[in-house]
Amino acid sequence: MDMHDLVKSLEELAEKLTEMRDILDLDKRQKQVQELSEEVSKPGFWDNQEKATKISKEMSDLQSEIDMWEKLNKETSDLLEMAQMDEEDKEVNLREEIEKQYETLVVEINKLEFNTLMDGKHDVKNAIFSIHAGSGGTEAQDWAEMLLRMYMRYCEKKDWKTVILDESKGSEAGIKSVTFRVEGRYAYGHLKSEHGTHRLVRISPFDAEKMRHTSFALAEVIPEVEEEEMKIDESDLRIDTFMAGGHGGQSVNTTYSAVRIVHIPTGTTVSCQNEKSQLQNKKVAMKILQSRLQKIHEEKEEEERLKLRGEYKSPEWGNQIRSYVLHPYHMVKDLRSRHETTEDEKVLNGELDDFVESYLRWLKK
Repeated sequence: MDMHDLVKSLEELAEKLTEMRDILDLDKRQKQVQELSEEVSKPGFWDNQEKATKISKEMSDLQSEIDMWEKLNKETSDLLEMAQMDEEDKEVNLREEIEKQYETLVVEINKLEFNTLMDGKHDVKNAIFSIHAGSGGTEAQDWAEMLLRMYMRYCEKKDWKTVILDESKGSEAGIKSVTFRVEGRYAYGHLKSEHGTHRLVRISPFDAEKMRHTSFALAEVIPEVEEEEMKIDESDLRIDTFMAGGHGGQSVNTTYSAVRIVHIPTGTTVSCQNEKSQLQNKKVAMKILQSRLQKIHEEKEEEERLKLRGEYKSPEWGNQIRSYVLHPYHMVKDLRSRHETTEDEKVLNGELDDFVESYLRWLKK
């Protein structure tokens, strides 16, 4: 583009950043940083290590978002000034360098804009993610494990911390079900797009006749809530302990450290066997239960079913949110946003941002 067009594009970019400042509510975020900073400075702040670490990270994340906007705003302003000077002074030709910097800025600003799409009540929170194999035995269980690998890679690319809380292995291959926690700012905002049934079409590696098979797996994503957000009456709970299992279902512990908690009024069941002690497993299981009950409560009271997770649907025909076809052609297609790609290998290796963004934009329509 010529210099006049570059100046115009940079002016539009500067205007976009001004709008994003309001959408991100940076003044409010700056005030939050100040309040958290004052709390960090109080005597005895580090007496509770878990709470202190959480507050420090929240303050750091908020400050990073503010710093990123300020950095991009300054770079855009400086580049616009340089482009305007170059446009006036025909003897200095910086068009190529300015255009290169402009393209870099566009990429960075689009990344920041991604955050403005996540303005839901729980979007900024950690996520509890469960995957359940649908009907189809080994085929579906292998597909569930493929999805687990895909999401673990996606989280790794985001520098999010993941911990498997409960896992049930398939008898021959794959997994029957798995629940893991994702810790990271906007983890739920990104991953809520994945809630629903995922359909796979491929040549089965378990079929000697190399026939084409269709498999289903259900992903359930809920935001992790704080303890004070959902109080539970202990008399409503049934708590069972059992021996934690290793790969193939073989017992690896000699103590009954795994915990299963049933919330009797709703029938909600959660279990955890990742931690070494029964006490730790109970604490984590309670956290998951609180998150699930909070979600149920909000669905009933605020009618947020579609915003949080969508209608619960069994992993069968006609209920899928996304289709992954590996044979006879290559196509991954989201059936809500209509976004699609032929690069199925990249998607299965955790490159999901295009699907996440298209889903978030679809929600805004």
